[in-house]
Amino acid sequence: MSGVGRVVMGLLGAGLESRMTINNERDLEGMKLAGKVVARTLEALKTAVEPGITPADLDTLAGEIFAQYGAFSAPRAEYNAPVNVFVSVNEDIVHGLPTHRPLAAGDVVCIDVTPNVGGYVADAAVTVAVPPVSPVATRLIACAEAAFAQAMKAARAGRPLNGIGRAIETEVARRGFTLLRELQGHGVGRAIHEKPEVPNFYHPALQKPLHEGLVIAVEPMVSSGRNWRTKTLRDGWTISTTDGGIAAHFEHTIMITKGAPLILTA
Repeated sequence: MSGVGRVVMGLLGAGLESRMTINNERDLEGMKLAGKVVARTLEALKTAVEPGITPADLDTLAGEIFAQYGAFSAPRAEYNAPVNVFVSVNEDIVHGLPTHRPLAAGDVVCIDVTPNVGGYVADAAVTVAVPPVSPVATRLIACAEAAFAQAMKAARAGRPLNGIGRAIETEVARRGFTLLRELQGHGVGRAIHEKPEVPNFYHPALQKPLHEGLVIAVEPMVSSGRNWRTKTLRDGWTISTTDGGIAAHFEHTIMITKGAPLILTA
């Protein structure tokens, strides 16, 4: 679930303080369990994506999986979102309310899963396409995943926060797609949105070093269109591209270490 807003505003004073810095075994196990629920839910929903199924069906399935673990929707609890998970299709990027429109061949579907499991919140998203998949959609989805992979090389204790955004921005530009700069990652753990904000582009002021145990959600969001600005639809939730470009979103919750980050939702 993305942090939303004009990300440049307020960043100069944003520190790395977070409600969730893992420094004991209880918190680590709690976040691992929340991450496990996210991973299993995403895998089940990805498998279920096929022509004829509706986003509402996927939302129902997610609720059933949450119930198996005693989990519940963090967006519903914190923001009164009318969903278990967000499902965004084609030009919709994030926070899509699950509809009853059947998915069709070629649709690009982003599934964003954010449960609360015993007081711990983990967050991840994946984008899949309903076969047959267009070459543009294939490349776009691969771009979002590659941008995340590059960000993981910069997400190390002692390195600056803005290195994550630099890595994402560079990879998206290299692949010729548009970075949706108004949407960003965020701290997560006790609540969905915690400090720090994690922009998907390089901001020179964000030089504070990442520290061990910090938990953040890193989530590149990219479009096949040319306009990086976004719009919120009349439902008050769904965020879409302004030019009709299709969108892809890839996200994991990670814990910062001295070496490669621990991907809690893998």
